[in-house]
Amino acid sequence: MSDSQSERRKKDEAVRATIMQKLIETGEKDRLKQILRDKLIECGWRDELKEYCKEVIRNKGLEKITVDELVAEITPRGRATVPEKIKGDLLQDIRKFLQST
Repeated sequence: MSDSQSERRKKDEAVRATIMQKLIETGEKDRLKQILRDKLIECGWRDELKEYCKEVIRNKGLEKITVDELVAEITPRGRATVPEKIKGDLLQDIRKFLQST
């Protein structure tokens, strides 16, 4: 990795940290999390992921899978199946927040 890429990555991480700090300090992070949670439940995403968890546990056996292994197994699918509309709405809300601060 070149120095400019490394510098860019450090700058990006600093911006992310600053944004996260503002979101936390203002309580906006909790508000956005609740909105996201509600939308995911409403569209059935949560129920679908819950069923997938049950399927993974049935296939691997309850006694043979740890919580960490289950999380590692379902996380990629969970992220990949969040509807694009919900992702877009969340991004829009974050942009509005950043513009207002």
